[in-house]
Amino acid sequence: MTRGVALSVFASMLFALLYYYASLLHPLNGEVVFGWRMLLTLPCVGLFLLYSGEWRLVAELLARAKRQPVLWFGLPLSAALVGVQLWIFMWAPINGRGLQVSLGYFMMPLVLVVIGRFVFQERPSRLQWTAVGFAALGVMNQVWQAGGVSWETLLIALGYPLYFLLRRRLGTDNLGGFWVDMLLILPVAAWFVLASEQPFSAFSARPLLWVLVLGLGMISALALVCYIVASRRLPLSLFGLLGYVEPVLLVFVSLLLGESINDGEWPTYIAIWLAVGLLVLEGVKRLLTAKRYSFDASPSASDKP
Repeated sequence: MTRGVALSVFASMLFALLYYYASLLHPLNGEVVFGWRMLLTLPCVGLFLLYSGEWRLVAELLARAKRQPVLWFGLPLSAALVGVQLWIFMWAPINGRGLQVSLGYFMMPLVLVVIGRFVFQERPSRLQWTAVGFAALGVMNQVWQAGGVSWETLLIALGYPLYFLLRRRLGTDNLGGFWVDMLLILPVAAWFVLASEQPFSAFSARPLLWVLVLGLGMISALALVCYIVASRRLPLSLFGLLGYVEPVLLVFVSLLLGESINDGEWPTYIAIWLAVGLLVLEGVKRLLTAKRYSFDASPSASDKP
């Protein structure tokens, strides 16, 4: 389990590094950076699938697509949903909108609680409902201060849950399904790279960009692989808790890049952070309960033959 925790935290650190890394690729804009990331990450993840013996997930999905025509509509929609998320992750830090995106990542788990209640008829606990209440207060303050919640925040907070929901409905919520999503994004990624004005002139003027772009693909692929391996080594509750490390790091990266939280926005962030803290507390309680149950259910020394 220790190795799983280390891999999860390392993956979050790599994603935060990737957030900062985009700012180093000047003069490439967000769309071109996104394009290069997809072009270089796809083959790396494909090699991991082959090495780990999970290429069968891709083969099974493609075989299903022949029998289930609904996938011909569902898969492009799934790719579009995650493609927008991957694009804004590269676009935001370059354009000074990193804090808005990080706030969306904080709000996303709270949206998932609401979706779980009304779509899957799950029963959120009191702590979870209290967390949703704090989040609602934060959103209300943001609406009051700015006249609304930024589109970047809404895109993350609502877009990712819709993507997760669609993947569950399609039965593609595995690494093979994600690889197919990236494959379908590839033509758009290539267009972003090639349709930019003089796509390779920036590399001629700054040869270091070739090295930086290759690093972009390597960091992206390594982060994804560490994240996937960690998800298999950890209990789901602990893995979910560690997922909150990333948005915290994204806030620090955004501040490092020169963004700032206005005085009127602090109540929004404090309310959202309190909400996330309650979800973390809920997760810790469940994890401790599960461990206690496992300990109580294990045979004592006198029970052993």
